Amino acid sequence: MERRMEREGETVRRMEREGEIQAALRLIFWFTLSSALAPVCASQHGIPLGVVKLWASAFGGEIKSISTKYSGSQLLQKKYKDHERSVKIEEVDGARLVKTVAENMEEIFMRKAEATRRLVEAAEEAHLQHEENPDLQYEYFNAVLINEVDEDGNSVELGGEFLLEPNDHFNNLSVNLSLSVVQVPTNMYNKDPDIVNGVYWSEALNKVFVDNFERDPSLIWQYFGSAKGFFRQYPGVKWHPDEHGVISFDCRNRKWYIQAATSPKDVVILVDVSGSMKGLRLTIARQTVSSILDTLGDDDFFNIIAYNQEIHYVEPCLNGTLVQADRTNKDHFREHLDKLFAKGIGLLGEALTEAFTILNEFNQAGRGSVCSRAIMLVTDGATEMYDDVFAKYNWPERKVRIFPYLIGRESAFADNLKWMACANKGYFSQISTLADVQENVMRYLHVMSRPKVIDHEHDTVWTEAYVDSALAQAHKLKSKRGPNPMTTVAMPVFSTKNETKNQGILLGVAGTDIPIQELMKTVPKHKLGIHGYAFAITNNGYILMHPDLRPLYQEGQKRRKAHYSSVDLSEVEWEDTDDFLRTAMVNRKTGTFSMEVKRTVDKGKRVLSMHNDYYFTDIKGTPFSVGVALSRGHGKYFFKGNVSLAAGLRDLDQPDVALAHEWTYCNTDDNHEHRYLTQIQAIKLYLTGRKPHLKCDRELIQQVLFDAVVTAPLEAYWTGLALNKSENPDKGVEIAFLGTRTGLSRTHLFVAAEQLTNEDLLTADDYEGGFNADHFPLWYKRAAEQVPGTFVYSIPFSSARENKSVVLASTAIQLLDERKSPIVAAVGIQMKLDFFQRKFWTASRQCNALDGKCSISCDNEDIKCYLIDNNGFILVSEDYSQTGLFFGEAEGAVMNKLLLMGSFKRITLYDYQALCREYAGSSDSAHTLLDPFAAVKWLLGELIIFLLEFNLYSWWNVDSTVNAERAQRRTMLVPCDTEYPAFVSERTIKETAGNIDCEGCLRTFVIQQIPSSNLFMVVVENKCDCSSSPPVTMEPIEIIYNESLKCDRLKFQKDRKRPDSCHPFHPEENAMECGSAVILSPTLVATVFPFFTFLVSR
Repeated sequence: MERRMEREGETVRRMEREGEIQAALRLIFWFTLSSALAPVCASQHGIPLGVVKLWASAFGGEIKSISTKYSGSQLLQKKYKDHERSVKIEEVDGARLVKTVAENMEEIFMRKAEATRRLVEAAEEAHLQHEENPDLQYEYFNAVLINEVDEDGNSVELGGEFLLEPNDHFNNLSVNLSLSVVQVPTNMYNKDPDIVNGVYWSEALNKVFVDNFERDPSLIWQYFGSAKGFFRQYPGVKWHPDEHGVISFDCRNRKWYIQAATSPKDVVILVDVSGSMKGLRLTIARQTVSSILDTLGDDDFFNIIAYNQEIHYVEPCLNGTLVQADRTNKDHFREHLDKLFAKGIGLLGEALTEAFTILNEFNQAGRGSVCSRAIMLVTDGATEMYDDVFAKYNWPERKVRIFPYLIGRESAFADNLKWMACANKGYFSQISTLADVQENVMRYLHVMSRPKVIDHEHDTVWTEAYVDSALAQAHKLKSKRGPNPMTTVAMPVFSTKNETKNQGILLGVAGTDIPIQELMKTVPKHKLGIHGYAFAITNNGYILMHPDLRPLYQEGQKRRKAHYSSVDLSEVEWEDTDDFLRTAMVNRKTGTFSMEVKRTVDKGKRVLSMHNDYYFTDIKGTPFSVGVALSRGHGKYFFKGNVSLAAGLRDLDQPDVALAHEWTYCNTDDNHEHRYLTQIQAIKLYLTGRKPHLKCDRELIQQVLFDAVVTAPLEAYWTGLALNKSENPDKGVEIAFLGTRTGLSRTHLFVAAEQLTNEDLLTADDYEGGFNADHFPLWYKRAAEQVPGTFVYSIPFSSARENKSVVLASTAIQLLDERKSPIVAAVGIQMKLDFFQRKFWTASRQCNALDGKCSISCDNEDIKCYLIDNNGFILVSEDYSQTGLFFGEAEGAVMNKLLLMGSFKRITLYDYQALCREYAGSSDSAHTLLDPFAAVKWLLGELIIFLLEFNLYSWWNVDSTVNAERAQRRTMLVPCDTEYPAFVSERTIKETAGNIDCEGCLRTFVIQQIPSSNLFMVVVENKCDCSSSPPVTMEPIEIIYNESLKCDRLKFQKDRKRPDSCHPFHPEENAMECGSAVILSPTLVATVFPFFTFLVSR
C-alpha cells in the first residue's frame, strides 16, 4: 500500500514536472514566436531578422572556414601556444627606449658633423695656400658639360670624359666615387676669374671627400657651396637642365648655406611705393623683396612696410610686430606684394623711424631672434641722409645694419644711400634689371657673416627636413615614392689670411646630407609595437620625422607640398590641445606624457582609437628632440623566446622568408664590404663568426630566429593545401601570408605568379601594405584591433587607381588569452573579389523553408543587399561599380539612420597638411589687355623688360621662373586646414532594424553583423524613392578662418628655442666695405629710355 502510494506519488510528481516542462516549453515557444514576429512588426514590410541572420551566419561560417583553412591561423596559434611556458614577457621601458634612440641618432649626427669639419679645415688650408690669379686658366669638370660632345664628336670645353657608374647608395644614379663636379648657376659665367680661382683651390677637397666616404660609407652627398656662386659636389654626377635649358639651383639661397653663413636676424623691409616707382621699378622692387624673403629662415623674423607720404604695413594685421620667417608667412606676404601700387611722394624718415622702433621694442622684449638686426631699404632714391634718425635710434652702437637697394639706372641719389649703408655697417647695391636682383640681394649675407668670420666661430647648423626639388630635377632623380626628405649639417668656411682678417671674408659653406630614412633605421621598431612610432622635431617645433608627416602629394607624379618643411608637431599630434608635448620637446626636456589619440590608416580613410604614452628627450649636440609613442595594451609588452642557433638559421634561410627591408637587424651601411649583403646574409655571417665586425642587434636576431622556427610549419601546411587538387578548385584564394612582431614575413602562392589578380602584396607598391621603417603592415595593424580569433576583411585602396580586384583577410595571433598579451603575429590570405562575392550571393539565397521556396532573397528586386565593413566601405553590392565606395554615398538615408541609432559613430578628424584647389582667376595684367591701347603698352613693357634683362645666362632663368609663377596663380593646390569624418561601427550592436520616412513612404532596412568578422550585411527595401536624402560622404571640408582669426593665427608665436650661437657684430669689423653702384651700358640705356619715358607718361 505504501509502495503503491509512493508510486502514485511519484506519478503525480512526474506529471507535475512534465506539466512544468510543458508550460516552460510553451513559454519558450511563445517567446520565440513573439521574438520572430517582433522584427516583422518592426519592419512592417517583410525583411525578417531571422532570415537575414541566417544569411549572415551562413556567409560568416563559410568565409571564416576558408580564411582559417588557407591562412593556417589555428596551426600558427597552436605553435606559439606550444612555447607559452618557455617565453618571457617584458613590459617595454619607454624612458630607456627613447634614450637609446637619442643616443643612436646622436652618433649618426656626430659622424656627419665630423666629416663636414674635415671639409672645412681642408678648404681653409687650401685657400690659405692659394694666391689669387686673375689670368688663371683652369679646366674643370662642369656638372652640366661632362660627357658632352660637339658636332664633330669632340668633348666640349669644361666637359671631357667623366666615368660614371650606377650606384644604389646614391638612389641608383650614375656617379663617380673618385671625383667631384662643379655646378655654376645659369646666370654666371663659367670662366669668371673669381670662379676659376675658387674651383682651382677647392680641388683639394676631392681627397677629403673620398677619405670621408671611406671612413663612413653611410655618407651620401658631400659638398662645398662657394660665396662666389659655384657648387662643388661629391660624388661626381651629371646635371641636366630643365626644358628651358636652365638649372635654377644656386647654393647661396639654400637654407643650409644661409643658416651657416649668418646668425639669426630680425629684418624690416621698407619698400618705396611713391609715384616715381611706377612700372618696371616697382616690378624689380617686388622681385627684390621676394629674393630677400628667400634668404630668411625659420630662425629669422621679419615684416614689410610700404611707404610714400604715409606708412602702409603690407599685412595691416601685423602692425608694429615681427613674424617668424617660415614658409607659410613668407608666402602670405608674397601674395600681398602683388597688391602694391605706386603713387604720391616718398617720406623715408617716418618709415625709418617706424622700422627702428619695431626692431628695438621687439629686441628689448626678448622676442624674435634676439640677435642680428637689419633694415632693408628698397627705393629709387633718397633726397637726404636722415642722419638725425640714425643718431636718435642707431648711433653710436650701430646695432641695426642698413642695406639700401637702389632700383633703376639713375645714380643721382646713390651717394646718399651708400652713405647710409657705410654709416650703419650695411651694404649698398644698385639693381637695374630683374637679372641683377638675386646676385645683389645675396651680398648682404656676406656682411651679416662678418662677425662670425672674425670670431672664427665654425657654428654647426642643422636644417629642418626638406627635399631639394631643384637638385632632384637636375639629377633627373626618379623614385616611386618621390625624393627622400633629408636634413643637412653645415659649417661656414672662412678666409684665414691675416691681411683679410678684419674684412671677415666668407669663402662659403661645407655640408653633407643625412636622409631621414637613415635616422629611422636606428629605431628598434620591434620594441615599439604594432602602433608605436618614433618621431623627432626641431627647435622651432617643426617635424623632422613622424609617420604622419606627408611631404609629398600625388598628381600624376610625386611632388613636394609647399609647406612640408614647416609642419608643426601640434598639427599631427593635434589631440594635445595644450601643446604640453610640443612645449616640453622644444625646450629639450626629458619626460613622459599620455593622451587618447585617433590614428588614421589606409590613406586616412579609417581610424583607430587608442591611448598613447609618450617618452621624449633631446639629441645632444643638435637642435633636435626625439620621442617615442607606445600604445597601451598589447603595445607595451614584448616577449622573448629561445631556440637553438642551428634550428633558427635553418628555418630563417628559406625562400619564402623575408625580413623588413627598412629595419636594421645588422648595420650593413658602416662598411663598404657589407653594403651588398642582405639582412639574412648578414645575420648568418654574424652568428657564425665569419664577420665579427658586423654591428647587429643580437636581441632582435634571437627573436627573429624564434619566429622563423615557430612559423616554419606553415610553409609545409600551405604546400600541402596547394598540392591537394580538391582544394581551392576555382583558384579563389591566391596568396597566404604572415608577419611577426620582428618583421619576419612568409608568403605562399596558391596560383602561378603570372595569374595573380593583384601583386601589390608581393611588390610592396602600396607602401602601407608592408613592413616599413615607421609602421607595421596595414593588415597587421587592423587585425590587432579585432577581437581575437576573428578576421578583418577589406578591399585595398590604391593611391594610383581604385583597386577593387581582391579582398584581404587577416587575423592576429596572441600569445596569451589576456589583455596584456603581446600580439606575436598576424596571418591572412588574399582572395579574388569575385570569388568572395560569389560566396556572399550564395549564402543570401538560403532560407529555412521546408519546401525550399524562399519568400525573400537578395535576388529579389524588392530589396537591395550590401556587405560593408566596420568603417562603412562596401565590399559587395548588386551594383558592382559601388564596390569600395563608402556606404553613405550609396545609401545616405540609411547611413544617417544608422548613425542616429548608434550602430555607427562619426569621428571628426583634422588635417593640417591638406591641399585645397583654388582658382585665382585672371591676373591684373590680363585685365589690361581688354583695352587695345593698354595691350600695346603691355607689349612694349614686356619688350623693355626683355631688353633690360637679356643675358645669355640669366634671362632664361628669370623668365621661366616668373612665367611659372604666373601660370600657377590661375589654378593651384594651396595649403589649407580641413575637417573630415571617419566612421566606425559600434561593436556591442550586432543586429538592428529600422525604418526611414522618405516623403511619406516607409523604407525598411536590417543590419546584421557577420560572425567572426568586421563585416555587416545590410538589407534595404527597394520600394521607396529616397533620392532626395543627401548622401553621407567623407569629403573633407576646408576650415575657413575669418579675418580676425587669420590675424590672430599670424600673430601667434608658438614656443621655440633660439639657437645657442649669435654673432650680431664685432668691434674689429671693417664697416667701410659697404658696396658700390652698378652702372649699365650707356648704349642699352639710350636704346630703351624713349620707350620707358613713353610708358611712364601714359
